[in-house]
This record gives sequence, structure tokens and C-alpha cells, in this order.
Amino acid sequence: MSEPHQIENWLTDMDGVLVHEGVALDGAAEFIGALREKGLPFLVLTNNSIFTPRDLSARLSASGIEVPEERLWTSALATATFVSQQMPNGSAYVIGEAGLTTALHEAGYILTETNPDYVILGETRTYSFSAITTAVRLIKRGARFIATNPDSTGPSVEGPLPATGAVAAMISKATGQAPYFIGKPNPVMIRAALNRIEAHSEATAMIGDRMDTDVLAGMEAGLRTYLVLTGSTSAQEVETYPYRPTEVRASIRELIDLL
Repeated sequence: MSEPHQIENWLTDMDGVLVHEGVALDGAAEFIGALREKGLPFLVLTNNSIFTPRDLSARLSASGIEVPEERLWTSALATATFVSQQMPNGSAYVIGEAGLTTALHEAGYILTETNPDYVILGETRTYSFSAITTAVRLIKRGARFIATNPDSTGPSVEGPLPATGAVAAMISKATGQAPYFIGKPNPVMIRAALNRIEAHSEATAMIGDRMDTDVLAGMEAGLRTYLVLTGSTSAQEVETYPYRPTEVRASIRELIDLL
């Protein structure tokens, strides 16, 4: 067998790898600092579509991790990229926050309730029954159903919150239409990230804390995958999956030597 390509590009999840509840995790600032010092192409990925890259950059900076906004890749950006390629200069009815609406505007999309090409569901903390009803009726009339990510719950200080996947399930039940999810584990999000930094899958690695999103997406996109144990998945849980990461590490600090 041929030797694997040297890792020249890095994709890393954010929550559970770099930060947890706004606090930097072990080695995160040093890992990102080493990437920037060496000039290695990288992106920080998140399924969260609420915030713009500028917002996320500021939040990471507050935790001591300096990530330029152009190095952040969200499910909102991936969704805007996808629909603009599928239907340039189209229209959408959107349930979501500034991260999603800004990305769609910048992609040339019109946001409207009048015969939209798509209904696009993203993350929000203020889901409206009225907005969900509008989405259901538009899908029933023929609008295509897209959701930024399949996560059924999201984290908070008080405990889990219903997330995009849970609300998507409600709309699907009412319409009989399943959404096309853009975010991880869909390798579409990974492929779009690779294109953004002009990287090849053979020379790129994905770092994540979840087997069912990060590792699965990276594996299906042909990347080497590193699972870190600072987030959602324990070492024991890894054994329950039918697929494996390339390596399991305690934290992202243990990957600095690979740079």
C-alpha cells in the first residue's frame, strides 16, 4: 500500500474541540496559533447557523483563540453556497438568525414569503409557530425544503435545547417532505470547505468530537479523521460505531506535533 499523503490542510470542529460553553479547551489556542504561524490552510467548522463568521471570530477571541473570520465555515455559509449553485439568484423563505440571512443575502438571494424557491430552516432561539405554519404552507405549495443541519438538540448552560433537526421533524410531519440537510455529516459541507481553501481530500484532516457528525462527514469526504475526547464522544462509545476515526486523541493539544 502507498504511504498516506502528508497533511497540508486542516478542518476542525469548534464546539467540543476548541471551546466548551465559551471556555477554550486544552491546546486549542496553541493549535490554531501553530496553524497560523506555519501558514497552513485551515477552516473552523460549525453546524451552528445563528452567528456570522465575524460574530464567531469575536466569541473565539474572547476565549483566547484568534481565528480570522475568513477561517470560519458555518452550516449557514455552506447552505448559501449550495442553493446559489443549484439555483443562482433565487429566493427563499427563511427561519433563522443573522448568520443565515446574511449568508443568503451575500449569495444574491431574495428573502420572501411570496412563491419562494426554497424554505430554508436554520438555528434560532425564537422559533415562531406562525413562521413554522408559513413554512409548512409554502412547502405544500411546492417550495423545496432545506435545513442547515440535522442536530436535534443544542447545548446550553441549563441543558439541551431543541435544535434545527427537531423543528425540521415537525415541519416534515406536517408536509410529508423531508428536508435536505447541508451541515455535517453531509460531506457536501466538507467538500465546500475544501473548495474554499483549495485543498485536496487526500492531504486534509478533519478534527472533531462527534463520531456521528465530524468523523462520519470527514470519512465520507475522504479525509483523515481525528476524534478528540474533549466533547461529546467517549473512548468507550467509539467502539459502538461501525466505522472508526483514523486516530483517537485526548485533546487537540496532542495534534500540535503533526503540524
